[in-house]
Amino acid sequence: MNDIIQQFLGREAGPLVQFIKYAFTGVIATSVDVLVFYALSWKLLPAMKENDPLAKLFKLSITHVEEDVRSRRFIINTIIAFFFSNTTCYIINVLWVFESGRYAWYIEMALFYGASGISIALGTAVGWAMIKWFHLSTTSSYIAKGVAALLINFAARKFIIFKG
Repeated sequence: MNDIIQQFLGREAGPLVQFIKYAFTGVIATSVDVLVFYALSWKLLPAMKENDPLAKLFKLSITHVEEDVRSRRFIINTIIAFFFSNTTCYIINVLWVFESGRYAWYIEMALFYGASGISIALGTAVGWAMIKWFHLSTTSSYIAKGVAALLINFAARKFIIFKG
């Protein structure tokens, strides 16, 4: 039991504990992403429909925008939220989950953002298409974007960017 606690507290961890730590880090980074994305989509650059599940759940007052504007703002809000959440994720990964040192820190960070950029670009394209062509909710598009990012990012971070 003491060994498992040590794995959670330190950087050295077996594969299962490391994945759990990565998932927990993902929850924190995703929380930052959700907060920034929805704050922007609700108030700063409105991108939600009146019948969006989140708007209904929290009884939010929604500013109506046309589908073309909404799909563009989905992309803009995603990019802004990406920088906040990805920075959070990088810091926690370096300090707690993975071992740095495979590359110089600036190359490591560039690879980290590059992999995240690819995953977010693919997920955002799917989300944009879901809004633009299928008129689905911003929330369902956001969830699809997140699932794509999770799968690509763990593999890239575990096997390419960090020492494992």
